[in-house]
Amino acid sequence: MLKLEPRPQLSRFWSYGSPILALLVTVLIGMALFAALGKDPVKGLLVFFWEPIKTPYALGELMVKATPLLIIALGLAVCFRANVWNIGAEGQFVFGAIAAGGVALLADKTTSQMIVVPILIAGVLGGMVWAGIVAFLRDKFNANEILVSLMLVYVATLLLGYMVYGPWKDPHGYNFPQTKTFEAVTQIPRLMKGSRVSIGLVIALLGAGALWVFLFRTRAGFAQQVGGLAPAAARYAGFSARRAVWIALLTSGGAAGLAGALEVAGPLGQLTPYVPAGYGFAAIIVAFVGRLHPVGMIFSAVLMSMFYIGGELAQSRLGLPKSLTGVFQGLLLFTLLACDTLIAYRIRRKLAPKAIAVTPGTSSLQASTPLTAPVARPATTEGAA
Repeated sequence: MLKLEPRPQLSRFWSYGSPILALLVTVLIGMALFAALGKDPVKGLLVFFWEPIKTPYALGELMVKATPLLIIALGLAVCFRANVWNIGAEGQFVFGAIAAGGVALLADKTTSQMIVVPILIAGVLGGMVWAGIVAFLRDKFNANEILVSLMLVYVATLLLGYMVYGPWKDPHGYNFPQTKTFEAVTQIPRLMKGSRVSIGLVIALLGAGALWVFLFRTRAGFAQQVGGLAPAAARYAGFSARRAVWIALLTSGGAAGLAGALEVAGPLGQLTPYVPAGYGFAAIIVAFVGRLHPVGMIFSAVLMSMFYIGGELAQSRLGLPKSLTGVFQGLLLFTLLACDTLIAYRIRRKLAPKAIAVTPGTSSLQASTPLTAPVARPATTEGAA
């Protein structure tokens, strides 16, 4: 019989080994799931983990998916380390895409390619504005940022729908709910010919380096982390809790908005109702699988993009539903939460209690009763005869 025993101190080994174990458990459960659906488990795993890296073009598509996930996760890491729970990065992603799309629609044949810079700035500001609503309500009214940020996701999605079904709808788009295709000058510059990988990948990697410097080499980053780990100590040291909330939410909102701008001015090239791709929610898993560390989040973003591409390939090649992507994402999250138990607890074997031997003709009550019992002595008083 096994039991969990608290460790005297947190395990450094399992803090890094837990995500790897969670991935292995996810793979095993995935193989069982493929077998239950009547598919070859090996072929299913190849679709998820080999096809996305088999060719240079496939690798490029993997980077296209990983770029927004990494950028959003970097912003969320600032929030989560400060103990600010921004769950609405998807809404900030969408609003950043709307703001960037609005600027892109202003371009015409005579516009300079430098309009890419205002497009990206508009995306960042859009995401910051949407996250700023959360920060304002948390700061002034102590509103729960989890609920507020999550509800604003649906508001942003409805606003996007209003724009593409209404004022921004392409009059020559055969009544489809979409804007006109953006001018070529608004296209985010690509890194190489024949690939969709844009400078967004470079921005994401530079952002990972900047986050490392901010968190581990600046006083402001130290204040953010102390505020999340020990609020009382942060107050004693003079760190402002209000400032930490604003920095965390505006940073994560700006990062999500930037990802939205790169998406609509990059692979999509227009605004449609399908801009919300779930990147904001998947980036939460990316952040925690990467242990809220910039380097770890680079690898977890690549892993999560494999799930996205693998889900699309499983739909086209194996005839499985595209929702399998969400299944793998959820499995990875839940197995990670389970494996994280090993950081604070160790597994020990619980020994069974020893049985008491009972001689024939003796009851268990008699066997448990001692043969001799101490005899109480009568109390004596001083001076008694």
